[in-house]
Amino acid sequence: MPDYPADWHRALEMLAGSPDGCTALILVAQGFPSTVIAELVDCGLVTAATERVLTGQSTVDVTRFKITDRGRMALQR
Repeated sequence: MPDYPADWHRALEMLAGSPDGCTALILVAQGFPSTVIAELVDCGLVTAATERVLTGQSTVDVTRFKITDRGRMALQR
């Protein structure tokens, strides 16, 4: 497995500690650019799933990211 950039490793650690995953907003607020998040998904280290969330009387689409088994293996290196 190749060496991954430090920000990838940090994002994977954060997602590994979040059983329900993290929303894009949380990841960006923690300093991860959207390009890093997209690269993690493209490499199969993270999955992205959009879900509808009820906020008051309206619904909002939220993307939640979760670490994959491959992402966990990358952390163990």
